[in-house]
Amino acid sequence: MGEITNVTVYQAIAKQKLPKMIYDYYASGAEDEWTLQENREAFSRILFRPRILIDVSKIDMATTVLGFKISMPIMIAPSAMQKMAHPDGEYATARAASAAGTIMTLSSWATSSVEEVASTGPGIRFFQLYVYKDRKVVEQLVRRAERAGFKAIALTVDTPRLGRREADIKNRFVLPPFLTLKNFEGLELGKMDQASDSGLASYVAGQIDRTLSWKDVKWLQTITTLPILVKGVITAEDTRLAVENGAAGIIVSNHGARQLDYVPATISALEEVVKAARRQLPVFLDGGVRRGTDVFKALALGAAGVFIGRPVVFSLAAAGEAGVRNVLQMLRDEFELTMALSGCTSLADITRNHVITEADKLGVMPSRL
Repeated sequence: MGEITNVTVYQAIAKQKLPKMIYDYYASGAEDEWTLQENREAFSRILFRPRILIDVSKIDMATTVLGFKISMPIMIAPSAMQKMAHPDGEYATARAASAAGTIMTLSSWATSSVEEVASTGPGIRFFQLYVYKDRKVVEQLVRRAERAGFKAIALTVDTPRLGRREADIKNRFVLPPFLTLKNFEGLELGKMDQASDSGLASYVAGQIDRTLSWKDVKWLQTITTLPILVKGVITAEDTRLAVENGAAGIIVSNHGARQLDYVPATISALEEVVKAARRQLPVFLDGGVRRGTDVFKALALGAAGVFIGRPVVFSLAAAGEAGVRNVLQMLRDEFELTMALSGCTSLADITRNHVITEADKLGVMPSRL
């Protein structure tokens, strides 16, 4: 493949290496995949207003998330079933995140359990939660995450039903028989049956609670002291409800464009959410980040940090732990360079004035200069 100069190269390598069913599961989006493309393309429509003749000999990218100090505002999003990508799966991702001094979010549907991931050594880890119909299962899972030293719950709120992922339907996607959803092993929920369409869609229809509502966010707060991040908010209305219901933070996410097609790119929805949050809680961005420039754009529009998903699974498939480490390092290096060339020496220096969006160009936003 030649030299790996940016994170997107890993996707091409993963496509060559992985069985079609597995690659398609990671790579595809819902229905027409308009939002999948838009998650990337929307970044390309945001331009920079760099400031010059500023001393950028020292650059500090460190930040804190929910009180935890991390080396950079780039964290790992929850991605399911990582052992399909590489035998080390979530273990490798956890070690890479820890080595980079950043946060890993473990998926409920991981192929390694919370205890196994904790056993890889120290690190700041969040746990992504799907709410099952059987609330005892949820309670047990949250307790296990707490005991294993996880520091926050990322509650996924955009999946009462699984989006229509046509690649998975065509491929009759199912978790390979040698793997299990490790957090549910022993609960008879760890296996996925072959189905006439997508095995995952059938699993979700059978197990995930469609009645999930804001009252359940309150209920979660009664069973855990961990901070709860609400993952999947893309409107001002839901932002205000998240604040009212005691969320510790919001992750602006469209589930990697895998749920409802024709929702805006997350970078396009970010500013609406940030404004509605009124600094009452941190807002993070998930979706479409492939460059250090993307990270800078998200921070300029008010994000407290970003989460990356597909670059992690593709680099994991290509090169295991070393691949994931390299992705985190490349994004870090690109982000640092973007800061320097924009005249910013700390995250606090990155302002709304450093970018021009489509809305600015159309004069929709009042002038801020």
